[in-house]
Amino acid sequence: MKKLSLKLGIIFFSTLFCIETFMMLFLHASLTNSRVEEELKSLQARGNSHRTILEQNFDKETLAHVVLMESKENTDVVISDKAGKLLAASQPHPEIRAYIKKLEDNVPYNGKVLQDNWQEEKYIATISPIQKQQTTIGYVFMFQNTDSIHALMERLNKHFLIVGIISGLVTIAVIIVLSRKLAYPLVQMKEATLKMSKGDFTVALSTNGKDELSDLSNAIQLLSDDLQHLREERKEFLSSIAHELRTPLTFIKGYTDILYKRDLTEQDRQKYLSIIIEETNRLSRLIKDLFDLAKMDENSFVIDKEYLHLDEFLVNIEAKLSPAFQEKQIDFFVQCEEGLTLMADSARLEQIILNLLNNALTYCSSGDSTSVIVKRHSNLLKIIIKDTGKGIPKKDLPYIFERFYRVEKSRTRAHGGSGLGLAIVKELVHAQGGEVTVFSEENKGTTFELLFKE
Repeated sequence: MKKLSLKLGIIFFSTLFCIETFMMLFLHASLTNSRVEEELKSLQARGNSHRTILEQNFDKETLAHVVLMESKENTDVVISDKAGKLLAASQPHPEIRAYIKKLEDNVPYNGKVLQDNWQEEKYIATISPIQKQQTTIGYVFMFQNTDSIHALMERLNKHFLIVGIISGLVTIAVIIVLSRKLAYPLVQMKEATLKMSKGDFTVALSTNGKDELSDLSNAIQLLSDDLQHLREERKEFLSSIAHELRTPLTFIKGYTDILYKRDLTEQDRQKYLSIIIEETNRLSRLIKDLFDLAKMDENSFVIDKEYLHLDEFLVNIEAKLSPAFQEKQIDFFVQCEEGLTLMADSARLEQIILNLLNNALTYCSSGDSTSVIVKRHSNLLKIIIKDTGKGIPKKDLPYIFERFYRVEKSRTRAHGGSGLGLAIVKELVHAQGGEVTVFSEENKGTTFELLFKE
């Protein structure tokens, strides 16, 4: 965490430091230039004000009055005639001679700045021409000591330094908090993935929020939950296989020992042999189902599709199962629209429907009914297998297509089956490009719907 938060902190600090430094320098330069410009404008305005007074009365008394006004201010005034002769001054300024020598005849009436280099020169200066009847008769030179500007800049620099230190400390504090806040969930995710790599999928990550980190956290949490579910499924799968294989093998071994060690009557021998055959057939079916599922998982399961006329196809199924339904006194009928065809593997489709009908036969009682209805639905073909039997509890519905899942938690063999039938149905339907859904309510019946593209 320290390494990541330190890296993030350095990146954030470097970025913010560059931005803040640039902004502070820009703001400092802007404030400095603005302040100096204000001082120059103020100085020029004072000079223009004196010029206006002198244009009205350009005599010794007015000159003395102007000089007197400036003697009480932190600015100085120097007045000369057009030829450069000094007429009056509030303070002596030796540099005035250099300004007069460089003086041009086309000085704007609003005046101009003679010196604005406050950083290196002792004074800033402006000039305002005195005119009568649009003819220049003299000049008003204004001087201001730059010490006041330097003092202002020192205060400004001090304030900027204080603000810079405070903002730097605040920035560091914010960066520390943010970097840790950003790094913490990443470190949590790292630790979670390390736990998952060691086989521990019991991780709990914070999934609040709607940003990318939350999305990543959600993805890792979902992966962990899925892996945990797969582990539990695998344990259940292995336990179920062990149970399903052990039971018929126990029967076979037990009754074989009886036949081998005891002298039995022919009737008993036939009875035990029939049990052995029945359990052998059960074991054979289980192994076949496992092989089928393994082939489906490896995508090596072959589907030979052909055009099927469904009315003829369903007549054969009805003929096969009608006796079994009649024996249990269960109403059974098949309804199919004429002319319906489907591109499918006939053997696998028959396996699907027989599997579902055998379930209906198992869980229906005398007086119940089972139906197979085939019809078009938009551009789809729908096969509905409906019964009025025991139904499936709502809590079990999401899991009935899982391998070895049984609604009967006691694993009773009264109804037979291995818990693989519906898993095979789902895989076979998907292999033929279809979808299977189930609707059920306890003591009211179950409906399976198969949807295929025509």
